[in-house]
Amino acid sequence: AQESLQSQSGWVPLLLALLHEYTASNSQRHPFPWGRWRETCSLSCNRPEEERTRLLQGTGIPEAVDKDLANIHLEYSSIILPFMESHPDIFDPKLHTLELYKELVAFVMAYSFQEPLEEEDEDEKGPNPPMMVPVADILNHVANHNANLEYSPQCLRMVTTRPISKGQEIFNTYGQMANWQLLHMYGFAEPYPGNTNDTADIQMVTVRKAALQRAKSEAQRQLVSEQWDFLCQLEMVGEEGAFVLGWDEVLTEEELSMTLKVLCMSEEEFKEYKEQDGWEDDSEEEENSTLSNEALSRLKTPCKKLLYDSVLLTLESYGSDLKAEQDLLNNKEAYEKLSRREQQALHVRYGQKRILHQLLELVR
Repeated sequence: AQESLQSQSGWVPLLLALLHEYTASNSQRHPFPWGRWRETCSLSCNRPEEERTRLLQGTGIPEAVDKDLANIHLEYSSIILPFMESHPDIFDPKLHTLELYKELVAFVMAYSFQEPLEEEDEDEKGPNPPMMVPVADILNHVANHNANLEYSPQCLRMVTTRPISKGQEIFNTYGQMANWQLLHMYGFAEPYPGNTNDTADIQMVTVRKAALQRAKSEAQRQLVSEQWDFLCQLEMVGEEGAFVLGWDEVLTEEELSMTLKVLCMSEEEFKEYKEQDGWEDDSEEEENSTLSNEALSRLKTPCKKLLYDSVLLTLESYGSDLKAEQDLLNNKEAYEKLSRREQQALHVRYGQKRILHQLLELVR
């Protein structure tokens, strides 16, 4: 049935196996503590929409969950359900429901492993399918980890990266993941300033909005629209894309650099630039294209102003400001009254806002 079980996620065969094992009383995996992961799995998939919006507005997680849920529904109705109906001796749609399927997706998201592809295969193949590895999933993740999982044809090995003392916890790494990704996929976030891989996003359409707001005439607004369309043609921007900011640099430096440059051009500059199809023989500019924090502070004034306004608009998308988050973190009594989910969401929001405020200072 391999061909009929192909999907965008590549998870369907594993999820079908889990659906069966979860409900089969004679399964060798039946003693698995299924209840343990229900509370610890992703906050995102298994929580009401109202809660996601209230706790995570502005973080990007509600939008990611909506996409996940849409894909889960499509996968279940178009692949899982037809397969179960063709194998009634093994599956029962009344037992193996969409709700159970969603819970198992969260389980795979939080506890599975994916063997990394070889570099030469990365562009040609999609990611390897996930696999459940008992025992290997017991180690927690931190950015400053002290162990790595190594793959070989014969076995998996958890190998320390530095000496570990008796009684010290062994930490694996799930990859270079921002707090919003950790919370979305695994149900936790690292408290500030632990996650050195944390990021904040500025939606690409937010930069367009900032550029349109500063336009003083219909002709200038028309110019911004033409510049945006041109950037779309160059595949530098998109309606659902985001510019990603790290602690030390912009991770989507080429896209942001080009966007700021084009949206800050005069009509004459833009006309000339279009005639060159956006290409310039400027090796000095190419060498300085890395948008480190130092480079951000040296941007031309119009680019700084556009970026500054874009950050302000981004900060408005959150339900609270940085000071409110700081006060809550500093008030131990108030913090401890928060539920675990509220605490984790607070860490995500606070880290993102710190990065955004740092950028404000750089381009002020």
